[in-house]
Amino acid sequence: MLKKLFVLFIAFAPLAAVAQDGKMAYLNSQEIFNAMPELSDIEKQLSAKNEEIQKNGQALVEAFQTKLKEIQDCETAIAAASGEEKKKKETEKGILETELKSRQERIQSYSESGQKEMDELRMKLLQPVYQKIQNAIQNVGDEQKFAYIFDLSANSIVYKSTTAVDATPLVKAKLNLK
Repeated sequence: MLKKLFVLFIAFAPLAAVAQDGKMAYLNSQEIFNAMPELSDIEKQLSAKNEEIQKNGQALVEAFQTKLKEIQDCETAIAAASGEEKKKKETEKGILETELKSRQERIQSYSESGQKEMDELRMKLLQPVYQKIQNAIQNVGDEQKFAYIFDLSANSIVYKSTTAVDATPLVKAKLNLK
């Protein structure tokens, strides 16, 4: 028990020293992110890409449904046919079922690649925004000589002193945001 207390003391001693020597602040990065003017354009681009993917996906689904209807029609023809005609229709049904399976695999593949494409586009469009915010946080921290800035939106702290400084308005001002 005494060892644990000693280790705990050693672990928190540097934090106590920093708290006495340096200023600490907190911010809400989600609030800053949501105020970024670039988001409306990014949302429009993502929405347009999503609509394109949905439209192409719907075309694949419709082709699948058409092929499924052909199989059902073929089954009806098999039930009504006999002899050589029945064998011909059964062969045709087998070919249609192979095509149906192929279409189903295309839909699955397209769905996966569409999701990957959306994720990549989202990251490509948002990365500059994240970098801009990070740079502004870094500048505010350097200018205000903060030892630490904690992010409340990430729930990274469990206690906040009443003397802590909210750096959110400073970062927003650095980015010319309201």
